[in-house]
Amino acid sequence: MAEMDTEVPPLPPRYRFRDLLLGETLQNEDRVQVEFYVNENTFKERLKLFFIKNQRSSLRIRLFNFSLKILTCALYMLRVRLDDPTNGNEDPGSFIILSPPILLLQVTVALISFLETMLITYLSYKGNIWEQVFQISFILEMINSVPFIITIFWAPWRNIFVPVFLNCWLAKGALENMINDFHRAIQRTHSAMFNQVFILICTLMCLVFTGACGIQHLERAGKHLSLFDSFYFCIVTFSTVGYGDVTPQIWPSKLLVVLLICVALVVLPLQFEELAYLWMESQKLGGNYSRHRAQTEKHVVLCVSSLKIDLLMDFLNEFYAHPRLQDYYVVILCPAEMDIQVRRILQIPLWSQRVIYLQGSALKDQDLMRAKMDDAEACFILSSRNEVDRTAADHQTILRAWAVKDFAPNCPLYVQILKPENKFHVKFADHVVCEEEFKYALLALNCVCPAMSTLVTLLVHTSRGQEGQLSPEQWQRTYGRCSGNEVYHIRLCDSKFFGEYDGKSFTYASFHAHKKYGVCLIGVKGEDNKSILLNPGPRHIMAATDTCYYINITKEENSAFFFKQQEKHCKDLPITGLYGSPSRLPVHSIIASMGTVAIDLQNPDPPEECNKLTLPTENGGESRRPSIGPVLEIADSSAILPCDLLSDQSEDETNQSDEERGLSALFFVKGYPPNSPYIGSSPTLCHLAPQKAPFCCLRLDKRCTHNSFEDAKAYGFKNKLIIVSAETAGNGLYNFIVPLRAYYRPRKELNPIVLLLDYPPDNHFLEAICCFPMVYFMAGTIDNLDNLLQCGIIYADNLVVVDKESTMSAKEDYMADAKTIVNVQTMFRLFPSLSIITELTHPSNMRFMQFRAKDCYSLALSKLEKIERDKGSNLAFMFRLPFAAGRVFSISMLDTLLYQSFVKDYMIAITRLLLGLDTTPGSGYLSVMKITEEDLWIRTYGRLFQKLCSSSAEIPIGIYRTESHMFPSSEASSSSIVIEETVGLGFAANSTASVESEHPLLRKKSMQWARRLSRKNVKQPSRTEHISQQRLNLYRRSERQELSELVKNRMKHLGLPTIGYDEMNDHQNTLSYVLINPPPDTRLKLNDIVYIIRPDPLAHMPEDAQVTTQERGTKNQQEFGTNTRGETHL
Repeated sequence: MAEMDTEVPPLPPRYRFRDLLLGETLQNEDRVQVEFYVNENTFKERLKLFFIKNQRSSLRIRLFNFSLKILTCALYMLRVRLDDPTNGNEDPGSFIILSPPILLLQVTVALISFLETMLITYLSYKGNIWEQVFQISFILEMINSVPFIITIFWAPWRNIFVPVFLNCWLAKGALENMINDFHRAIQRTHSAMFNQVFILICTLMCLVFTGACGIQHLERAGKHLSLFDSFYFCIVTFSTVGYGDVTPQIWPSKLLVVLLICVALVVLPLQFEELAYLWMESQKLGGNYSRHRAQTEKHVVLCVSSLKIDLLMDFLNEFYAHPRLQDYYVVILCPAEMDIQVRRILQIPLWSQRVIYLQGSALKDQDLMRAKMDDAEACFILSSRNEVDRTAADHQTILRAWAVKDFAPNCPLYVQILKPENKFHVKFADHVVCEEEFKYALLALNCVCPAMSTLVTLLVHTSRGQEGQLSPEQWQRTYGRCSGNEVYHIRLCDSKFFGEYDGKSFTYASFHAHKKYGVCLIGVKGEDNKSILLNPGPRHIMAATDTCYYINITKEENSAFFFKQQEKHCKDLPITGLYGSPSRLPVHSIIASMGTVAIDLQNPDPPEECNKLTLPTENGGESRRPSIGPVLEIADSSAILPCDLLSDQSEDETNQSDEERGLSALFFVKGYPPNSPYIGSSPTLCHLAPQKAPFCCLRLDKRCTHNSFEDAKAYGFKNKLIIVSAETAGNGLYNFIVPLRAYYRPRKELNPIVLLLDYPPDNHFLEAICCFPMVYFMAGTIDNLDNLLQCGIIYADNLVVVDKESTMSAKEDYMADAKTIVNVQTMFRLFPSLSIITELTHPSNMRFMQFRAKDCYSLALSKLEKIERDKGSNLAFMFRLPFAAGRVFSISMLDTLLYQSFVKDYMIAITRLLLGLDTTPGSGYLSVMKITEEDLWIRTYGRLFQKLCSSSAEIPIGIYRTESHMFPSSEASSSSIVIEETVGLGFAANSTASVESEHPLLRKKSMQWARRLSRKNVKQPSRTEHISQQRLNLYRRSERQELSELVKNRMKHLGLPTIGYDEMNDHQNTLSYVLINPPPDTRLKLNDIVYIIRPDPLAHMPEDAQVTTQERGTKNQQEFGTNTRGETHL
């Protein structure tokens, strides 16, 4: 039985190979041949397909029908024109006998119309004949055509009146159907507003034409009105004017007027109501941007998911700040209904003529067609950063970018993305700005380069440098004037700034351009090189085809050059150039003007000895210090020392002991991070650990089998900590660590990094950071004092507070920063000397940072901000002390970076190079140097520029200055505190020292009061007096003492020493600000921090050193293991 089951049955005969080849089939094969679309083969279906179903043929038929109706109306008007009212025929039912040709034409048209109507009725028959017969169009057709057909057989009817003018209503219906067929044929539709207006106009024309023809015919028995008089009467009547000069005389015409008015009162209001409804809906949707305007005018499209007033104003102010964009139109495409505040702004005449709001989705081709995306000059796609789920917001942005690219492939795309792991999805866009990349890189550089966020924000904003010029304070005028500097570009061969430096070194061109014109040359791009190089160094020789990137108050094209003769005492001297080189042009000043801005950049040369910058005499003697070295036109290779930062024994270890050098070599190697948390991160050479740390060792507050440390104090770090408070360990946090561990950071200056996270990170993130030395994390929040003390806030130099995603969305928009501001204010009171860098959602909330209720100076700054805002400044908040000092930052302030890229396509690349997000071979990096007492002999910024260019080929771009400033309100409050504290007997010595250091003006007077009180209290108090005095001291103790005792008690509870906290003093009597590209004659001050762009130390390394670098990086990646590459999070 089993054999029979396994036996394969033979194939049936119809599957034999011979039959398949010969095509033979069995006669008894069950097959049925089916023919499809049989009904369409009938004569009726073919006619129906030609007259109704097919769009193109149906359009031709309707056009022919419309022409017939218009022809019949024209023939009626011709018969009226040829009618002679003086023949005495007063019968309104008859015409005079016309010539046979006109009658023949009228009968022919009527016969064709009749046959066409009957054919269409037959083809449209659906089982109910009466439904077809009682249609208004069928009845009108019978009235206008049947009498003429009867005249063929019965001659007496040839003089009968036929109301042929009613064909105008049939022409109206044919025209509407023709337009619908036309839209179907071309597969495009007009708006409902257009159709409704068209129907309304056609209805009015038909009413007027019917009334004019009817009244004219009925009045043949009365006043014999002409057709024009009847038309005039209808217009006057329907317009409700009613002059009364033309009126019907007989009752039939009067009855016709009554009927027409009744019909108009019913029909017209309904159509006007429909038109008004469509108009209101179109106002919500925003209407359309016409194709004619798109082809004759330039416009850009802004795609957003929700439009807020701050986002709109930032975009409009920055976009229209450029003179060549004044004629552009902005079309906003947003799926949400227009906000009330946005509607009010767009009603202002300044914006109502240039901004068009369209409600629609970028994922719909119809809405993209309404915005004329294919004709747009650019499309800006912005993400909604106020969403709780930022990943979902990125997904929406990605779909919008894909939809726009699919609809308009040639339209330039400017995309804003939130999370870095989603960036590669929009890599095809022309310009992409990843918010978290820029945010964390800026916050990281703020820790090593103070106020870097302020510097970048001022560079990417458009300003004329007129802010604060009417202020009575000098720092505000200087700060406002320097804030107008921006980055511009020009070809060397077309430039007056740099054209004379063709064939010279980059460093030489940068120094002399700054000395002569006050412009700062920061970068260059060769004709054969697609990458921008920041400070390529003295070995780069300038060529005529190079593109120069420089910082100046305005671009060279908007500058006017005035050449003046030198001073008289310099005329008699031989004209020699600097350091014996050929003389430059005798230019003493250049006035750079843009609109109403005029800045005079004076020549910093001293009046005597115009050919050399020398130093002041020492102790009044004749001996002089050696002058600053010259900046060579061509780099001398022997004078430039090779710098190999990759060697393990670098110059920063020369002063270390053997034990310290061994520890340094143990914890630091240089190489490329083996594991990136997301796709698209730029490889950066960094300081790495020789072996990746176990995940348990990355936890700061938990001991493990490898170490027993539970707080930052136990680790014994030599440098101050950098603490980052964030909600989650996103992939963007990786960009905070990389700039702080870059290879060009000296090893001895590397700060430990502690990540204070609300939620513990996942293994993907830990896998990415375990290769970096001195990077730890801890679970905790900034509103918990114990967490702050455990993570080492006492030993921290900077605390970075990142805006939390869960607080970005609030019922009231500006309340999204409430929790962050209050927590930072608490830390500011508990740890006054700590540098806290805060990220806010809304820039307007920065006025609450370090808030003091009775601070008169803050009130004055608030008034200045309002004045600058009324003047139309894009940087009205720039004078707020936290922003000027770089203590507060909002990523929304960098939205202008994407907007500026439309005019300056190089801004994103330059900003990424400055922040260290991209590393281009041969391009320099941003760093700082501090002016000490030993550097004050340089005196001016121009001489410092020369010293840096000649000695180390470094390019300074600005100064971060801190000045002492007395705030009136704080003096009054502090004096009361001093008086209260000196009265008590329990006055603490450390508190006294703190108050004296904070308020030096009150030191002398308060000490005198303390001495007087101490002399009076010579007698020892009794126990009762002592207890009562202690109680009085508790009431009178200052708020600072209460906070200090609170922190110390928590530190004792956690087992932490309180020594570090006693050294924390409040430096509230200082203000800091940034000066971008100050004039060469700016005096240097003690503790000034100078921003410099250093050349790439690896740009001119020997080949064997580069090979060693590659081998070391490859070996380092192999030590970490190749299995880590599979952990990259997509």
